Amino acid sequence: MKAMGIDYGEARIGVALSDLLKMLASPYTTYLNKHTDEDYQYFLDLIKREKVDTIVVGLPYNMQGEEQAIATKAREFANNLERLSGCKLVLIDERMTSVVAEDILKQKYRDWRDRKKHLDEVSAMVILQDYLDTL
Repeated sequence: MKAMGIDYGEARIGVALSDLLKMLASPYTTYLNKHTDEDYQYFLDLIKREKVDTIVVGLPYNMQGEEQAIATKAREFANNLERLSGCKLVLIDERMTSVVAEDILKQKYRDWRDRKKHLDEVSAMVILQDYLDTL
């Protein structure tokens, strides 16, 4: 079984998947958030197709360790996905993941527009890899 990493955002949701041994995370896609039941159906189909048993969702905190406003929506999305899918849910601090993701993308893309296209899925990969490294 695999683990799935999610970088939740109002406009886009970054998605990453692990390998079957849950050792390595890879970027998968950036999903455009519609704020409808269609979002959950997309993720339920993905969970089934990719044989996911663990969902890792990043919660945004500021540098003082306080949850940012979007954290409530990310937690709600994560809890609903856990309830609908029956997967194990792990919530982790995602501070600095965008910075790490940007550094990774700078190695491949010079133009910031190209980096922006992949930032959410690479951020999800960083979130997922942080979790996998604790196993």
